[in-house]
Amino acid sequence: MKQIIQDLKNGNTLLEEVPVPQVKSGCVLIKTTRSLVSLGTERMLVEFGKANLIQKAKQQPDKVKMVLDKVKTDGLKPTMNSVFNKLNQPLPLGYCNVGEVAAIGKGVTEFKVGDRVASNGNHAEYVNVPKNLVAKIPDNISDDEATFTVIGAIGLQGIRLLNPTFGETIVVVGLGLIGLVTAELLMSNGCNVIGFDYDSEKVKIAKDKGIIAINPGDGTDQVKFAMSYTNGIGVDGVIITASNKSNEIISQSANMCRKRGRIVLVGVIGLDISRADFFEKEISFQVSCSYGPGRYDEEYEQKGNDYPIGYVRWTEKRNFEAILAAISKGSLNVNHLITERISLSDYLKIYGNMTNSKSIASIIEYDSTEKPISTVSIKQKSFEGKKGVIGVVGAGNFTSAVILPNLKKVNADIKYIASSGGLTSTVMAKRHSIAKSTSDYKEILEDAEVDLVFITTKHNMHATMALETLKAKKSVFVEKPLALTAIELEKIVTEYNNQNVNVSVGFNRRFAPLAKKMKKLLGNDNVPINIIATMNAGFIPADVWVHDLKVGGGRIIGEACHFIDLCTYLSGSKVKEVCMNAMGANPEENTDNASIILKYENGTNAVINYFANGSKSYSKERVEVYSAERTLIMDNWRKLKTFGFKGKGSFSSKQDKGHYNQFKELIEQQRSGGSAIIPFDEIVNATKASFAAIESLKKNSWIRL
Repeated sequence: MKQIIQDLKNGNTLLEEVPVPQVKSGCVLIKTTRSLVSLGTERMLVEFGKANLIQKAKQQPDKVKMVLDKVKTDGLKPTMNSVFNKLNQPLPLGYCNVGEVAAIGKGVTEFKVGDRVASNGNHAEYVNVPKNLVAKIPDNISDDEATFTVIGAIGLQGIRLLNPTFGETIVVVGLGLIGLVTAELLMSNGCNVIGFDYDSEKVKIAKDKGIIAINPGDGTDQVKFAMSYTNGIGVDGVIITASNKSNEIISQSANMCRKRGRIVLVGVIGLDISRADFFEKEISFQVSCSYGPGRYDEEYEQKGNDYPIGYVRWTEKRNFEAILAAISKGSLNVNHLITERISLSDYLKIYGNMTNSKSIASIIEYDSTEKPISTVSIKQKSFEGKKGVIGVVGAGNFTSAVILPNLKKVNADIKYIASSGGLTSTVMAKRHSIAKSTSDYKEILEDAEVDLVFITTKHNMHATMALETLKAKKSVFVEKPLALTAIELEKIVTEYNNQNVNVSVGFNRRFAPLAKKMKKLLGNDNVPINIIATMNAGFIPADVWVHDLKVGGGRIIGEACHFIDLCTYLSGSKVKEVCMNAMGANPEENTDNASIILKYENGTNAVINYFANGSKSYSKERVEVYSAERTLIMDNWRKLKTFGFKGKGSFSSKQDKGHYNQFKELIEQQRSGGSAIIPFDEIVNATKASFAAIESLKKNSWIRL
């Protein structure tokens, strides 16, 4: 299928050939018939993509500070690689989609195949959309009209926040697509509506609708006009739908309001607010969040948990439905807003010169009759007779930034990369010369030429996919953690014992050059040592998926397992007992501020401090080892200092966390045979130790493995 994307690195708007996305649980797969281009929003994205690096930095000063902090701790090259990787991520364009339901995911009961629906899907021939972002289209509404559903919901949410009453005078600043729809909805609500815009064509359209529309460019003072119209009282409220960096708009909006007037911001403007403008009249100001309650709430959008209507009357989905009802009844007329219709293949007629476009609403028409396919060929390659042929499942940021570049360095043979949406895998396949992109990872498991599968998905999918891979008689590399529960782990152990294949986990720290140097200095005497390992992990908001015990498993199981394995490697022994204490009077099971104590079979004592409340400008990882009157101090995989050892007292390198070495050894082992690069019993032991840490916290006691 074809999809429009924005390349943020070079600014190009592209029409990519990508696999059809897989329908997910709680979602519907929609075959698109129409989509609406939101010129205001999409113009900002396109112009940001075309900006050079310095211009991009000026638009995001908060991100610049983060980059500078990262340079201090990680070095310039790793930081720049991270920045460029972010810019290399494809940005799907569009959020006003209409089509027919082609497939239904598990748990969806309110739709059936063939239903006409509107959604916030992208400009693509097929889109996979969560059910709470999809609404049925009444029979008397055309596909063209239905494309205004999401745009209408944005304006409607601004109106709901303003809470206008019948007879009030409301100003709409900016008569673009959202502004015109907002003004008409306000009129339907019984309001007197004044609209301001510098585009004479938009002003004319507004006047034709009965709106009191003014072009300030003709010399009219907006504040004086509003005060005159209201006999010096001031307007009751202002909805700002304009896109402008100037601070003048917010000042003018306040000055034209009556005492205790209301201002709601829907668009994007300068917000250097003067206290005096708001203080004297006690004016309220609120920013509207997109389509309505539920927006950006993963529980609502991704997991399909609706808000009870008795407590939240208007959610984003119910706003969609309200707009469709208004169009159906004729209280909202959108047909006259359509200024052009183009086919998908002619997308550059819109995106080629968006800066100078005078269009109000542009409709993209879809007429594909091709059979949807889940795999597309990117590069012709032969893998016949080769060993170590790889299929990568998962195309997230870590895969793009770390896994694929390092696999390329070790000359790995990658036949597939899979992502459920198909887009990110296609972009990465092109960037890294991978033969095929697929949205169905099971095609990888069924391909006899693939003998090694990399699993880099979200944590809750690791165990299931690893088990499927083992049953397909293929070796598997799982980006940590291997599993989230003891039951999952036991199933993997059982299947591993039944197959003659290898299991490896992304415990890359033991392969880092400085870790190898530490191990060499310590020797293999199997004497007990003391280890203090500190991970200054950094704060992650509570709503990020890694904290979700069912999805990410929490940061101890999901990330601290790295250092459990590292301590195992340095000690040359396995964990036998675990105790964990966490910060706070009543720490949660998914805490990310904890100290883990590990007792090893050979008497080694290790303490892992995993903290999320430290400064990001401080080193992220530090390891101290004390042994036989000797000490090793490793700082952030860049410096190693030795005390009490003969010879050189310090070592340094570029930051290297061991990914390259791990993949190099893994590919060599897969091609040539030999023992596993990490003994499987050590992988299982480290995984069990991470489970035991959580159990220890819950039981407030030591846990024996």
